[in-house]
Amino acid sequence: MTPLEILAIGILFAGLGFFVAGTVGMLRFPDVFSRLHALTKADNLGLALIALGTALLTADTSVTLKLMLIWFFVVLASATSGHLIARHALRSGQGS
Repeated sequence: MTPLEILAIGILFAGLGFFVAGTVGMLRFPDVFSRLHALTKADNLGLALIALGTALLTADTSVTLKLMLIWFFVVLASATSGHLIARHALRSGQGS
């Protein structure tokens, strides 16, 4: 195993840790906004680390660019959906 593969596996496990932390936060936090914060922040960072670890393991530049493009669109969709969920929760009275 090369040092680059060891680094990539470490990054993949760190990404997995962030996914687990986001899931635990979603299940444990008391209100919508805390749950939403835990889920969006941890999952976005977890996906970034998973994409980075996978990009380090691949030798193809086009695959790396596709992974980064997927990550960008997921972050964009996550921010948009998080905003819509928070706005709906605030307007329906769950925010106070």
